[in-house]
Amino acid sequence: MLARRQFVASTAIAALVAGCTRAGAGLPGGGAPAAAASDPLVSELHQRSFRFFWDTTDPENGLAPDRWPTPSFASIAAVGYALTAYPIGVSNGWITREQARIRTLATLEFLASAPQGDSQSSDSGYKGFFYHFLGVTVGHRFARCELSTVDTALLLGGVLFAQSWFDGDHPEEARIRSLAEQIYARVDWRWITPRPPFVSMGWHPESGFIPHDWDIYNEALLLYVLALGSPTYPLPPETWNAWTARFDAQWTDGWGGEPHLHYAPLFVHQYSHVWIDFRGIQDGYMAGKGIDYFENSRRAVRAQRAYASANPGGWAGYDAEVWGLTACDGPGDFAQAIDGRERQFFSYSARGPGDRDDGTIAPTAAAGSIAFEPELATQAITAMHRRYGAGVWGEYGFLDSFNPTLTATNQKLQHGRIVPGVGWVDSDYLGIDQGPIVAMIENMRSGLVWETMKRNPHIRRGLQRAGFTGGWLA
Repeated sequence: MLARRQFVASTAIAALVAGCTRAGAGLPGGGAPAAAASDPLVSELHQRSFRFFWDTTDPENGLAPDRWPTPSFASIAAVGYALTAYPIGVSNGWITREQARIRTLATLEFLASAPQGDSQSSDSGYKGFFYHFLGVTVGHRFARCELSTVDTALLLGGVLFAQSWFDGDHPEEARIRSLAEQIYARVDWRWITPRPPFVSMGWHPESGFIPHDWDIYNEALLLYVLALGSPTYPLPPETWNAWTARFDAQWTDGWGGEPHLHYAPLFVHQYSHVWIDFRGIQDGYMAGKGIDYFENSRRAVRAQRAYASANPGGWAGYDAEVWGLTACDGPGDFAQAIDGRERQFFSYSARGPGDRDDGTIAPTAAAGSIAFEPELATQAITAMHRRYGAGVWGEYGFLDSFNPTLTATNQKLQHGRIVPGVGWVDSDYLGIDQGPIVAMIENMRSGLVWETMKRNPHIRRGLQRAGFTGGWLA
Protein backbone atom coordinates (compact mmCIF):
# COMPACT_ATOMS: atom_id res chain seq x y z
CA MET A 1 0.00 0.00 0.00
CA LEU A 2 0.92 2.84 -0.01
CA ALA A 3 9.15 14.78 1.68
CA ARG A 4 9.03 16.98 4.06
CA ARG A 5 8.23 20.70 4.30
CA GLN A 6 7.69 22.49 7.58
CA PHE A 7 4.73 24.83 7.96
CA VAL A 8 4.01 24.62 11.65
CA ALA A 9 0.76 25.77 13.20
CA SER A 10 1.23 27.64 16.44
CA THR A 11 -0.90 25.57 18.80
CA ALA A 12 -0.68 24.64 22.44
CA ILE A 13 -0.69 20.95 23.31
CA ALA A 14 -2.90 20.04 26.24
CA ALA A 15 -1.25 18.34 29.21
CA LEU A 16 -1.66 14.61 29.58
CA VAL A 17 -3.93 13.41 32.34
CA ALA A 18 -3.87 9.79 33.42
CA GLY A 19 -6.47 7.47 34.90
CA CYS A 20 -9.57 8.70 33.09
CA THR A 21 -12.90 7.01 33.79
CA ARG A 22 -14.42 5.11 30.89
CA ALA A 23 -18.12 4.58 31.31
CA GLY A 24 -21.25 4.81 29.28
CA ALA A 25 -22.35 3.20 26.06
CA GLY A 26 -23.94 3.98 22.76
CA LEU A 27 -22.91 6.11 19.82
CA PRO A 28 -24.84 9.39 20.02
CA GLY A 29 -24.34 12.00 17.36
CA GLY A 30 -20.82 11.55 16.17
CA GLY A 31 -20.55 9.82 18.63
CA ALA A 32 -19.13 8.11 21.66
CA PRO A 33 -19.48 7.49 25.34
CA ALA A 34 -18.71 10.74 27.13
CA ALA A 35 -15.54 9.42 28.76
CA ALA A 36 -14.01 8.37 25.45
CA ALA A 37 -14.99 11.62 23.76
CA SER A 38 -13.37 13.74 26.46
CA ASP A 39 -10.33 11.58 27.25
CA PRO A 40 -7.29 13.93 27.45
CA LEU A 41 -4.85 11.42 25.97
CA VAL A 42 -7.16 10.88 23.00
CA SER A 43 -7.30 14.67 22.62
CA GLU A 44 -3.52 14.83 22.68
CA LEU A 45 -3.23 12.07 20.10
CA HIS A 46 -5.83 13.79 17.92
CA GLN A 47 -3.98 17.09 17.80
CA ARG A 48 -0.53 15.60 17.39
CA SER A 49 -1.71 13.36 14.54
CA PHE A 50 -3.35 16.37 12.87
CA ARG A 51 -0.09 18.28 13.11
CA PHE A 52 1.65 15.53 11.15
CA PHE A 53 -0.30 16.64 8.10
CA TRP A 54 -0.12 20.35 8.81
CA ASP A 55 3.62 20.38 9.45
CA THR A 56 4.94 17.91 6.89
CA THR A 57 2.76 18.65 3.85
CA ASP A 58 4.23 20.98 1.23
CA PRO A 59 2.17 24.17 1.46
CA GLU A 60 2.92 25.07 -2.15
CA ASN A 61 1.43 21.98 -3.80
CA GLY A 62 -0.30 20.10 -0.96
CA LEU A 63 1.74 16.93 -1.43
CA ALA A 64 1.78 14.92 1.80
CA PRO A 65 4.66 12.58 2.56
CA ASP A 66 4.36 8.84 2.57
CA ARG A 67 6.43 8.82 5.79
CA TRP A 68 8.35 11.12 8.13
CA PRO A 69 11.11 11.81 9.20
CA THR A 70 12.73 9.38 6.75
CA PRO A 71 12.91 11.31 3.44
CA SER A 72 10.34 9.88 1.06
CA PHE A 73 8.12 10.43 -1.94
CA ALA A 74 4.58 11.80 -1.60
CA SER A 75 1.57 9.52 -1.21
CA ILE A 76 -1.66 10.45 -2.97
CA ALA A 77 -3.68 8.58 -0.34
CA ALA A 78 -1.96 10.66 2.34
CA VAL A 79 -2.99 13.77 0.39
CA GLY A 80 -6.61 12.62 0.69
CA TYR A 81 -6.18 12.29 4.44
CA ALA A 82 -4.48 15.69 4.62
CA LEU A 83 -7.40 17.34 2.83
CA THR A 84 -9.68 15.69 5.37
CA ALA A 85 -7.55 16.83 8.30
CA TYR A 86 -7.62 20.57 7.51
CA PRO A 87 -11.32 21.20 8.30
CA ILE A 88 -10.90 19.03 11.39
CA GLY A 89 -8.13 21.41 12.44
CA VAL A 90 -10.47 24.36 11.95
CA SER A 91 -13.26 22.73 13.93
CA ASN A 92 -10.92 22.15 16.85
CA GLY A 93 -9.37 25.63 16.74
CA TRP A 94 -5.90 24.42 15.75
CA ILE A 95 -5.85 26.45 12.53
CA THR A 96 -8.12 29.09 11.02
CA ARG A 97 -10.57 28.58 8.19
CA GLU A 98 -8.43 30.88 6.07
CA GLN A 99 -5.35 28.74 6.67
CA ALA A 100 -7.28 25.60 5.75
CA ARG A 101 -8.73 27.27 2.65
CA ILE A 102 -5.32 28.40 1.41
CA ARG A 103 -3.76 24.96 1.89
CA THR A 104 -6.74 23.14 0.36
CA LEU A 105 -6.88 25.43 -2.65
CA ALA A 106 -3.14 25.00 -3.30
CA THR A 107 -3.61 21.23 -3.18
CA LEU A 108 -6.56 21.16 -5.57
CA GLU A 109 -4.90 23.59 -7.98
CA PHE A 110 -1.94 21.24 -8.15
CA LEU A 111 -4.08 18.14 -8.62
CA ALA A 112 -6.19 19.77 -11.32
CA SER A 113 -3.19 21.02 -13.31
CA ALA A 114 -0.79 18.10 -12.75
CA PRO A 115 0.01 16.48 -16.12
CA GLN A 116 -2.09 13.49 -17.11
CA GLY A 117 -0.74 11.18 -19.79
CA ASP A 118 0.74 7.80 -20.62
CA SER A 119 4.42 8.73 -20.36
CA GLN A 120 6.64 6.68 -18.08
CA SER A 121 7.98 9.54 -15.98
CA SER A 122 6.61 12.94 -17.01
CA ASP A 123 3.04 12.65 -15.74
CA SER A 124 1.28 12.57 -12.38
CA GLY A 125 -1.57 10.41 -13.56
CA TYR A 126 -3.64 9.17 -16.47
CA LYS A 127 -7.35 9.06 -17.29
CA GLY A 128 -8.06 11.02 -14.09
CA PHE A 129 -6.30 8.49 -11.83
CA PHE A 130 -3.05 9.28 -10.03
CA TYR A 131 0.10 7.32 -9.49
CA HIS A 132 0.42 5.78 -6.04
CA PHE A 133 3.53 7.83 -5.27
CA LEU A 134 4.68 11.17 -6.65
CA GLY A 135 8.10 12.75 -6.50
CA VAL A 136 8.33 15.70 -4.14
CA THR A 137 10.03 18.11 -6.54
CA VAL A 138 7.59 18.39 -9.46
CA GLY A 139 4.96 15.84 -8.43
CA HIS A 140 5.42 13.39 -11.29
CA ARG A 141 5.31 9.59 -11.09
CA PHE A 142 7.84 8.22 -8.62
CA ALA A 143 10.05 5.45 -10.02
CA ARG A 144 7.91 2.73 -11.65
CA CYS A 145 4.97 2.75 -9.25
CA GLU A 146 1.48 1.91 -10.45
CA LEU A 147 -1.42 4.10 -11.38
CA SER A 148 -3.43 3.20 -8.28
CA THR A 149 -7.20 2.95 -8.33
CA VAL A 150 -7.69 2.54 -4.58
CA ASP A 151 -5.19 5.24 -3.62
CA THR A 152 -6.93 7.56 -6.09
CA ALA A 153 -10.19 6.70 -4.32
CA LEU A 154 -8.72 7.68 -0.94
CA LEU A 155 -7.50 10.91 -2.50
CA LEU A 156 -10.98 11.57 -3.89
CA GLY A 157 -12.50 10.99 -0.46
CA GLY A 158 -10.55 14.02 0.75
CA VAL A 159 -11.30 15.99 -2.42
CA LEU A 160 -15.08 15.51 -2.11
CA PHE A 161 -14.98 16.20 1.62
CA ALA A 162 -13.33 19.54 0.84
CA GLN A 163 -15.96 20.18 -1.83
CA SER A 164 -18.80 19.83 0.67
CA TRP A 165 -17.13 21.40 3.72
CA PHE A 166 -15.99 24.61 2.01
CA ASP A 167 -19.54 25.80 1.36
CA GLY A 168 -19.08 29.53 1.90
CA ASP A 169 -19.46 32.48 -0.47
CA HIS A 170 -15.76 33.33 -0.46
CA PRO A 171 -14.48 33.13 -4.07
CA GLU A 172 -11.68 30.77 -3.02
CA GLU A 173 -14.23 28.39 -1.52
CA ALA A 174 -16.22 28.49 -4.74
CA ARG A 175 -12.98 27.70 -6.56
CA ILE A 176 -12.36 24.73 -4.25
CA ARG A 177 -15.80 23.33 -5.06
CA SER A 178 -15.24 23.78 -8.79
CA LEU A 179 -11.80 22.18 -8.78
CA ALA A 180 -13.06 19.23 -6.72
CA GLU A 181 -15.79 18.65 -9.29
CA GLN A 182 -13.27 18.80 -12.11
CA ILE A 183 -10.86 16.36 -10.45
CA TYR A 184 -13.56 13.81 -9.65
CA ALA A 185 -15.46 14.07 -12.92
CA ARG A 186 -12.46 13.35 -15.14
CA VAL A 187 -11.75 9.92 -13.58
CA ASP A 188 -12.55 7.32 -16.24
CA TRP A 189 -13.80 4.34 -14.24
CA ARG A 190 -14.93 2.54 -17.38
CA TRP A 191 -11.44 2.53 -18.86
CA ILE A 192 -9.92 0.70 -15.91
CA THR A 193 -12.29 -2.29 -15.99
CA PRO A 194 -10.42 -4.57 -18.42
CA ARG A 195 -12.19 -7.59 -16.89
CA PRO A 196 -15.75 -6.29 -16.37
CA PRO A 197 -17.43 -5.66 -14.09
CA PHE A 198 -14.52 -5.26 -11.67
CA VAL A 199 -12.07 -2.38 -11.39
CA SER A 200 -8.43 -3.27 -11.89
CA MET A 201 -6.06 -2.57 -9.02
CA GLY A 202 -4.01 -0.38 -11.33
CA TRP A 203 -2.05 0.20 -14.50
CA HIS A 204 1.55 0.67 -15.61
CA PRO A 205 2.52 2.59 -18.75
CA GLU A 206 5.16 -0.09 -19.42
CA SER A 207 2.90 -3.15 -19.19
CA GLY A 208 -0.75 -2.09 -19.03
CA PHE A 209 -3.37 -3.18 -16.52
CA ILE A 210 -2.40 -4.99 -13.33
CA PRO A 211 -3.74 -8.57 -13.59
CA HIS A 212 -5.69 -8.29 -10.34
CA ASP A 213 -9.08 -6.70 -9.64
CA TRP A 214 -11.01 -5.40 -6.65
CA ASP A 215 -13.15 -8.53 -6.57
CA ILE A 216 -13.43 -9.52 -2.87
CA TYR A 217 -14.44 -7.69 0.29
CA ASN A 218 -11.72 -5.18 1.09
CA GLU A 219 -11.09 -1.44 1.29
CA ALA A 220 -12.80 -0.94 -2.08
CA LEU A 221 -16.18 0.02 -0.58
CA LEU A 222 -15.35 3.69 -1.15
CA LEU A 223 -13.86 2.97 -4.57
CA TYR A 224 -17.03 1.35 -5.89
CA VAL A 225 -19.29 4.02 -4.37
CA LEU A 226 -17.21 6.64 -6.20
CA ALA A 227 -17.23 4.62 -9.43
CA LEU A 228 -21.00 4.22 -9.36
CA GLY A 229 -21.57 7.85 -8.39
CA SER A 230 -19.49 9.35 -11.18
CA PRO A 231 -21.35 12.04 -13.15
CA THR A 232 -19.28 11.29 -16.28
CA TYR A 233 -17.97 7.71 -16.41
CA PRO A 234 -20.14 5.69 -13.99
CA LEU A 235 -19.95 1.95 -13.75
CA PRO A 236 -23.34 0.21 -14.13
CA PRO A 237 -25.32 -0.27 -10.88
CA GLU A 238 -25.19 -4.06 -11.25
CA THR A 239 -21.44 -3.84 -10.60
CA TRP A 240 -22.11 -3.64 -6.86
CA ASN A 241 -24.19 -6.80 -6.68
CA ALA A 242 -21.66 -8.66 -8.82
CA TRP A 243 -19.01 -7.64 -6.31
CA THR A 244 -20.93 -8.46 -3.13
CA ALA A 245 -22.02 -11.81 -4.60
CA ARG A 246 -18.45 -12.94 -3.93
CA PHE A 247 -18.44 -11.96 -0.25
CA ASP A 248 -19.80 -15.15 1.28
CA ALA A 249 -16.40 -16.83 0.98
CA GLN A 250 -15.18 -14.32 3.60
CA TRP A 251 -18.15 -14.61 5.98
CA THR A 252 -16.90 -16.14 9.23
CA ASP A 253 -17.40 -16.11 12.98
CA GLY A 254 -13.62 -15.96 13.40
CA TRP A 255 -12.15 -14.92 16.72
CA GLY A 256 -14.78 -13.86 19.21
CA GLY A 257 -17.63 -15.79 17.63
CA GLU A 258 -19.46 -12.87 15.97
CA PRO A 259 -20.25 -13.56 12.30
CA HIS A 260 -18.83 -10.89 9.99
CA LEU A 261 -17.08 -10.26 6.70
CA HIS A 262 -13.47 -11.07 7.48
CA TYR A 263 -10.37 -9.39 6.20
CA ALA A 264 -7.39 -9.81 8.49
CA PRO A 265 -5.78 -6.31 8.63
CA LEU A 266 -7.95 -3.66 10.29
CA PHE A 267 -7.24 -0.93 7.73
CA VAL A 268 -9.72 -2.66 5.41
CA HIS A 269 -12.43 -2.13 8.03
CA GLN A 270 -11.48 1.55 8.52
CA TYR A 271 -10.58 3.32 5.29
CA SER A 272 -13.95 3.60 3.54
CA HIS A 273 -15.64 4.41 6.86
CA VAL A 274 -13.53 7.55 7.24
CA TRP A 275 -15.75 9.28 4.67
CA ILE A 276 -19.01 7.28 4.67
CA ASP A 277 -21.27 6.77 7.66
CA PHE A 278 -22.50 3.21 7.12
CA ARG A 279 -24.56 3.18 10.32
CA GLY A 280 -28.15 2.24 9.59
CA ILE A 281 -27.84 1.99 5.80
CA GLN A 282 -27.74 -1.37 4.04
CA ASP A 283 -27.16 -2.79 0.60
CA GLY A 284 -28.82 -6.04 -0.41
CA TYR A 285 -25.96 -8.15 0.89
CA MET A 286 -25.87 -6.70 4.39
CA ALA A 287 -29.65 -6.58 4.62
CA GLY A 288 -29.55 -10.33 4.09
CA LYS A 289 -27.09 -10.68 6.98
CA GLY A 290 -29.11 -8.48 9.33
CA ILE A 291 -26.31 -5.98 10.02
CA ASP A 292 -24.64 -3.02 8.28
CA TYR A 293 -21.03 -2.40 7.28
CA PHE A 294 -20.44 -0.31 10.39
CA GLU A 295 -21.48 -3.18 12.64
CA ASN A 296 -19.32 -5.45 10.51
CA SER A 297 -16.29 -3.30 11.32
CA ARG A 298 -17.20 -3.27 15.01
CA ARG A 299 -17.21 -7.05 14.98
CA ALA A 300 -13.86 -7.15 13.18
CA VAL A 301 -12.39 -4.88 15.88
CA ARG A 302 -13.73 -7.06 18.66
CA ALA A 303 -12.41 -10.16 16.88
CA GLN A 304 -8.93 -8.65 16.83
CA ARG A 305 -9.11 -7.90 20.53
CA ALA A 306 -10.25 -11.47 21.20
CA TYR A 307 -7.33 -12.75 19.14
CA ALA A 308 -4.86 -10.61 21.09
CA SER A 309 -6.37 -11.82 24.36
CA ALA A 310 -6.02 -15.47 23.28
CA ASN A 311 -2.54 -14.74 21.86
CA PRO A 312 -2.10 -18.12 20.14
CA GLY A 313 1.33 -17.09 18.84
CA GLY A 314 2.64 -16.28 22.29
CA TRP A 315 3.81 -12.79 21.31
CA ALA A 316 4.96 -10.36 24.00
CA GLY A 317 2.56 -7.52 24.86
CA TYR A 318 -0.64 -9.01 23.42
CA ASP A 319 -3.69 -8.97 25.70
CA ALA A 320 -7.17 -7.51 26.10
CA GLU A 321 -5.74 -3.99 26.44
CA VAL A 322 -3.02 -3.88 23.80
CA TRP A 323 -4.08 -5.12 20.37
CA GLY A 324 -4.12 -3.97 16.77
CA LEU A 325 -2.86 -5.67 13.60
CA THR A 326 -2.93 -3.98 10.23
CA ALA A 327 -0.64 -2.93 7.36
CA CYS A 328 2.38 -1.21 8.87
CA ASP A 329 6.16 -1.12 9.09
CA GLY A 330 7.97 -4.01 10.70
CA PRO A 331 11.54 -4.81 11.73
CA GLY A 332 12.62 -6.57 8.54
CA ASP A 333 12.36 -9.83 6.65
CA PHE A 334 14.28 -12.35 8.70
CA ALA A 335 13.91 -15.26 11.10
CA GLN A 336 15.32 -15.30 14.62
CA ALA A 337 15.22 -17.74 17.51
CA ILE A 338 13.74 -16.18 20.66
CA ASP A 339 13.42 -18.19 23.88
CA GLY A 340 13.96 -21.38 21.95
CA ARG A 341 11.27 -20.61 19.34
CA GLU A 342 11.90 -19.69 15.72
CA ARG A 343 10.20 -16.40 14.95
CA GLN A 344 9.60 -14.96 11.47
CA PHE A 345 9.55 -11.16 11.14
CA PHE A 346 8.50 -8.95 8.25
CA SER A 347 9.22 -5.40 7.07
CA TYR A 348 6.26 -3.42 5.67
CA SER A 349 3.40 -5.91 5.48
CA ALA A 350 -0.34 -6.31 5.95
CA ARG A 351 -0.81 -8.12 9.27
CA GLY A 352 -3.84 -9.73 10.86
CA PRO A 353 -4.93 -12.59 13.11
CA GLY A 354 -3.11 -15.66 11.88
CA ASP A 355 -1.94 -13.80 8.76
CA ARG A 356 1.69 -12.62 8.81
CA ASP A 357 1.36 -11.89 12.50
CA ASP A 358 4.94 -11.34 13.68
CA GLY A 359 4.24 -9.62 17.00
CA THR A 360 4.18 -6.13 15.45
CA ILE A 361 1.45 -3.86 16.83
CA ALA A 362 0.29 -0.75 14.97
CA PRO A 363 -1.38 1.92 17.15
CA THR A 364 -3.42 3.09 14.15
CA ALA A 365 -5.27 -0.25 14.20
CA ALA A 366 -6.80 0.55 17.58
CA ALA A 367 -6.85 4.35 17.38
CA GLY A 368 -8.35 4.36 13.88
CA SER A 369 -11.09 2.03 15.17
CA ILE A 370 -12.22 4.44 17.88
CA ALA A 371 -15.42 5.36 16.05
CA PHE A 372 -16.45 1.68 16.09
CA GLU A 373 -15.45 0.80 19.65
CA PRO A 374 -14.73 4.02 21.60
CA GLU A 375 -14.13 2.38 24.97
CA LEU A 376 -11.99 -0.48 23.73
CA ALA A 377 -9.91 1.81 21.52
CA THR A 378 -9.45 4.37 24.28
CA GLN A 379 -8.38 1.60 26.64
CA ALA A 380 -5.80 0.43 24.08
CA ILE A 381 -4.47 3.95 23.48
CA THR A 382 -4.10 4.47 27.22
CA ALA A 383 -2.42 1.09 27.80
CA MET A 384 0.10 1.55 24.99
CA HIS A 385 1.06 4.97 26.30
CA ARG A 386 1.20 3.79 29.91
CA ARG A 387 3.34 0.74 29.20
CA TYR A 388 5.75 2.10 26.62
CA GLY A 389 5.60 5.88 27.00
CA ALA A 390 8.18 7.93 25.12
CA GLY A 391 9.54 4.74 23.57
CA VAL A 392 6.59 4.66 21.15
CA TRP A 393 5.33 8.27 21.41
CA GLY A 394 6.73 11.42 19.86
CA GLU A 395 6.03 14.70 18.14
CA TYR A 396 3.11 13.42 16.07
CA GLY A 397 1.69 10.89 18.52
CA PHE A 398 2.36 7.18 18.29
CA LEU A 399 5.16 6.07 16.00
CA ASP A 400 3.85 3.77 13.31
CA SER A 401 4.46 0.41 14.99
CA PHE A 402 6.35 -1.51 17.65
CA ASN A 403 7.20 -5.10 18.53
CA PRO A 404 7.79 -6.01 22.20
CA THR A 405 8.88 -9.55 21.28
CA LEU A 406 11.99 -8.43 19.39
CA THR A 407 14.18 -7.00 22.15
CA ALA A 408 17.59 -7.71 20.60
CA THR A 409 18.88 -8.74 17.19
CA ASN A 410 22.02 -8.96 15.09
CA GLN A 411 19.91 -8.93 11.93
CA LYS A 412 19.77 -5.95 9.59
CA LEU A 413 16.69 -3.87 10.45
CA GLN A 414 14.66 -2.58 7.52
CA HIS A 415 12.99 0.02 9.72
CA GLY A 416 13.29 1.37 13.23
CA ARG A 417 15.51 0.46 16.14
CA ILE A 418 15.60 -1.56 19.35
CA VAL A 419 14.46 0.57 22.29
CA PRO A 420 15.53 -0.72 25.73
CA GLY A 421 12.53 -1.67 27.83
CA VAL A 422 10.19 -1.68 24.82
CA GLY A 423 11.60 -3.80 21.99
CA TRP A 424 11.65 -2.92 18.32
CA VAL A 425 10.06 0.47 17.54
CA ASP A 426 9.57 2.10 14.14
CA SER A 427 11.33 5.40 13.51
CA ASP A 428 8.65 6.82 11.24
CA TYR A 429 5.11 8.09 11.07
CA LEU A 430 3.15 6.97 7.97
CA GLY A 431 0.61 9.28 6.35
CA ILE A 432 -1.91 6.54 5.58
CA ASP A 433 -1.79 5.41 9.20
CA GLN A 434 -1.99 8.90 10.71
CA GLY A 435 -5.01 9.74 8.56
CA PRO A 436 -7.53 7.31 10.08
CA ILE A 437 -6.48 8.42 13.58
CA VAL A 438 -7.30 12.08 12.85
CA ALA A 439 -10.53 11.41 10.99
CA MET A 440 -11.98 8.65 13.14
CA ILE A 441 -11.37 10.44 16.43
CA GLU A 442 -13.29 13.36 14.94
CA ASN A 443 -16.06 11.10 13.67
CA MET A 444 -16.28 9.52 17.12
CA ARG A 445 -16.55 12.93 18.77
CA SER A 446 -18.59 15.07 16.39
CA GLY A 447 -19.34 13.09 13.23
CA LEU A 448 -17.86 15.99 11.23
CA VAL A 449 -16.62 14.03 8.23
CA TRP A 450 -19.66 11.76 8.11
CA GLU A 451 -22.17 14.60 8.40
CA THR A 452 -20.38 16.66 5.76
CA MET A 453 -20.23 13.79 3.28
CA LYS A 454 -23.94 13.09 3.68
CA ARG A 455 -24.43 16.36 1.81
CA ASN A 456 -22.22 15.36 -1.10
CA PRO A 457 -24.41 14.47 -4.09
CA HIS A 458 -21.81 12.13 -5.58
CA ILE A 459 -21.56 10.02 -2.45
CA ARG A 460 -25.34 9.84 -2.12
CA ARG A 461 -25.72 8.92 -5.79
CA GLY A 462 -23.11 6.21 -5.56
CA LEU A 463 -24.69 4.66 -2.48
CA GLN A 464 -28.15 4.73 -4.03
CA ARG A 465 -26.95 3.17 -7.28
CA ALA A 466 -25.34 0.45 -5.18
CA GLY A 467 -28.74 -0.26 -3.64
CA PHE A 468 -28.22 1.22 -0.19
CA THR A 469 -31.43 2.21 1.58
CA GLY A 470 -32.62 3.25 5.03
CA GLY A 471 -31.12 5.42 7.71
CA TRP A 472 -29.87 8.82 6.64
CA LEU A 473 -30.43 7.96 2.96
CA ALA A 474 -34.19 7.63 3.46
